[in-house]
Amino acid sequence: MFLGELIALFVAVSWTATALFAEVGSKRMGSLPFNTIRMTMSLLFLTLTLWLVMGVPYPRYADGGTWMWLLLSGLVGYVIGDYCLMQGYIHIGSRFGQLFMTLSAPTAAITGRILLGERMRTAAIIGMIITLSGIALSILSKTDGTDNHKLHFKLPAKGIFYAAMAGICQGFGLVLSKVGLTHYDAALEALNIAKDTVMEGAILPLPASISVPFAATTIRAYIGLIGFFLALVLFNKDGLQQLRHAANDRKAMWCVLASTVFGPFIGVSASLLATMYTSAGIAQTLFALTPILIIAPAAILFHQKVTFREVIGAIISVTGVCLFFV
Repeated sequence: MFLGELIALFVAVSWTATALFAEVGSKRMGSLPFNTIRMTMSLLFLTLTLWLVMGVPYPRYADGGTWMWLLLSGLVGYVIGDYCLMQGYIHIGSRFGQLFMTLSAPTAAITGRILLGERMRTAAIIGMIITLSGIALSILSKTDGTDNHKLHFKLPAKGIFYAAMAGICQGFGLVLSKVGLTHYDAALEALNIAKDTVMEGAILPLPASISVPFAATTIRAYIGLIGFFLALVLFNKDGLQQLRHAANDRKAMWCVLASTVFGPFIGVSASLLATMYTSAGIAQTLFALTPILIIAPAAILFHQKVTFREVIGAIISVTGVCLFFV
């Protein structure tokens, strides 16, 4: 009973751990070295997973359209989105960084309306307003001057920009992934491969409906690794030296490993499993609890002062996200 709900809650906890480890690692390494190493580890885990569930270590049966859309999704969601997220962690921390990730839901809704013609329900529009209101409540405060009604950002503008871009890119990338998965399903259908088919040679007998998302994630990870590595060596004169220095930082490397395991590996796997035992709406609602769950550990581990206003803002923002899935 409630197995799917418990797994979905575990996913939210797993993503909370990912954010905390990523904050420590990115601050020690820098955003580009951290993401380059993290994406390398992710690809290793994903390649192993594909070998187990597809019988081959690469995205089986993916056609040109699938590759195009998923590579574009990886460019937006991983290269741009994850870079901005880690930069956001550096400037404003993982707690506020995760709060801005709630922007992914309204972004996905708007992008889905434009690219896929998906209908936007009234509840989703209300959810957008509530989500933005929660974020505003958390990051705005009154000045201490004579004009008590004037508001200002209590966080660095650069950090707000990066974190907001991360949330927007994740939502945009999610819709592009959905387009890519639609092409993947069409490619399988053309080969008469049903969704409940177990791939030939697979060690773990999982249906295609479960193994294909792992293949899609792998395609996105390819462009993620290439993009981060190119950015590292092209935009930094000592990019390779930074990478070697980062690899020699044992504490930072443990953070990269933990962030990779709890995020792309365990987190993604468990999220797929959760949707098998409960509805997608309930699962997504529980996944969205990360901005609330991260408040206490961030305050304890990083000695951050958390105000009542910030807690209420996070709750309001997550409530807005939940309206997208009711």
